[in-house]
Amino acid sequence: MFKASKILLLFLLLGVTLSGSAQVDRPNDFKERYTLKQVVVLSRHNIRSPLSGRRSTLQRITPHEWYQWSSAPSELSLRGGALETMMGQYFRKWLVSEGLMQENEIPAEGTMRFYANSLQRTIATAQYFSSGMLPVANVRIEHHCPLGKMDSVFAPQITDDNEAFKILAQQQIIAMGGEKGMLGIGEKMAENYKVLERVLDMNQSKACLEGDTCHFRTDDAHVYLVKYREPGMGGSMRLACQAADALVLQYCEEPDAVKAAFGHVLTWKDWESISAIKDWYGDVLFTAPVVARQVARPLLRTMLEELQNDSRKFTFLCGHDSNIGSVLASLEAEEYSLPGTIEKKTPIGCKLVIEKWVDAKGKPYVALNLVYQSTEQLRNMTLLDLDNPPMIYPIRLKGLNANNDGLYPFDELTDRLSYLSFSLL
Repeated sequence: MFKASKILLLFLLLGVTLSGSAQVDRPNDFKERYTLKQVVVLSRHNIRSPLSGRRSTLQRITPHEWYQWSSAPSELSLRGGALETMMGQYFRKWLVSEGLMQENEIPAEGTMRFYANSLQRTIATAQYFSSGMLPVANVRIEHHCPLGKMDSVFAPQITDDNEAFKILAQQQIIAMGGEKGMLGIGEKMAENYKVLERVLDMNQSKACLEGDTCHFRTDDAHVYLVKYREPGMGGSMRLACQAADALVLQYCEEPDAVKAAFGHVLTWKDWESISAIKDWYGDVLFTAPVVARQVARPLLRTMLEELQNDSRKFTFLCGHDSNIGSVLASLEAEEYSLPGTIEKKTPIGCKLVIEKWVDAKGKPYVALNLVYQSTEQLRNMTLLDLDNPPMIYPIRLKGLNANNDGLYPFDELTDRLSYLSFSLL
């Protein structure tokens, strides 16, 4: 009890919000009234090294040396592989407990699918997950392009840049900044930039000493939408996002929290502030409704096909945070902020899990949850099982009415997916 009290006190001093041990609250007789028939998972890859190497622009904006990763730039780290295996083991325990699979199942042809974007970090994540979930099945990971080339299903790219789309997209993006528009988008991160600059010791960096930049500006953000490319952003926010991304990854990978922060002692709120930069960056680029629907359409269509495949009982689709963000925005998910993690929207390794349940009369329903390892579970490499689960956060959809058990009619979700899969705007 004394040890637990000390841990609680430490969390409170660090500013950690403990209100949400995020778990789904279901009635005691839920399993007696519903049977799990199918699960479709859309996953973000687990911990990777930064997208750019240590000798890139990132090195110019800090005098410190970045973490020496176990993997090449953008590839899954050794820790990321171990963590994803743990998550697969948890899913095995859960699915066995629900009767959807056997303990050491070798799935029949067509009953399970593991499909990843054709990048090392996504293929490897799917492979590690499958090893944890199906340890004796020797699962083959499906991917459709040469290694290193983005699959169009997972590439969050603009496919139609007609004038009507561009006008509406710019209007919706600018609206995120409120009355100040694009300036407001930058200014929203002003205090976050200060925290990031302090951690980087940016005023002592090579970029600053050479007269290039000592601060992240709030007035130079601009978005560009180019056909067959991902939505992009120029200006300080892009560089700040790269630095924040690298720091968050470093914090999850480096056991020494002070070393991960370049010698600074940071609170939980400081880490949340740094992570919020990349969360906001992703929101601006991928969650404007008309943009989200366009970039997510191939993936939404794939998810619909999987849910309508009567022979499939489990699907694992492995992509990126932009995939989950744009899919949730397209589905009109209610606003949320995830507890227990410094990444409030799409944490490392998180999974959008669509569960298909059938009641005693054979009527199908669905539940949508975000399943993710908390920041402390990532950092401590916590083993997961039914008694020590990952975080599970229910996602609510606007315009759909859940029943008393928190489930949506299956047909209502598939109707929405069908509309989104084939509508133009």
